[in-house]
Amino acid sequence: HTEIGRTVPRAVDKMIIPKAHREAVFQYLFKEGVLVAKKDFQCKHPKLDVPNLHVVKLMQSLTAKELVKEQFAWRHFYWYLTNEGIQYLRDYLHLPSSIVPATLKAKATRSMTSTSGMRGTGGDGAGGGMGRGDRGDYRGKSSAAPAGFKPSFGRGGSA
Repeated sequence: HTEIGRTVPRAVDKMIIPKAHREAVFQYLFKEGVLVAKKDFQCKHPKLDVPNLHVVKLMQSLTAKELVKEQFAWRHFYWYLTNEGIQYLRDYLHLPSSIVPATLKAKATRSMTSTSGMRGTGGDGAGGGMGRGDRGDYRGKSSAAPAGFKPSFGRGGSA
């Protein structure tokens, strides 16, 4: 519907989402820092007791406000909180600044565990799998083509 060059919103364009659903989605998003939803509007979200349609519509609203970044691949939406989104949800949920999403916590814990416990109990990489010696050997090998190599991009015949 248009009215002399301007769009008039219809009642169908607005979706009323229960406050309990909105708070459940926002709490989960803040706790994890990311949210995934399948592009299937007939089912419930697997992690939340909320219809998937409500999750997608809430996240579209946050995307429009640039509070989350959206990616779409293989019939799944992926949303990531921005710094502004973290602050918005912190204000909405009345949380102290000491509480941060799991995506920000992981950076601190990952840096501490990256030097210990990653290769098993051996400590020198001898606990199975690839240790630093294997990687060093691989990187030390020459990966350049032989001196007389002439690539052919045709149908396998010589040029």
